[in-house]
Amino acid sequence: MITPPRIVKCPQCGAPVPWTAESTWRPFCSERCRTIDLGAWAAERYRIATPEAPDGSDSPAGRESDEER
Repeated sequence: MITPPRIVKCPQCGAPVPWTAESTWRPFCSERCRTIDLGAWAAERYRIATPEAPDGSDSPAGRESDEER
């Protein structure tokens, strides 16, 4: 019995994509969708929000101590 290939949604446009070896750009439907997603990743649009430090600096390592000021 041959089972039909699993169908997934393209993460970019939502088009159905069969999960097979022939689907060159999987999980994307095309090179265009893959490139758009890569551009969003490179532009840091997929960052995870974190709480800000009380003094507004990004990280403890980047903060100056009171003695260094």
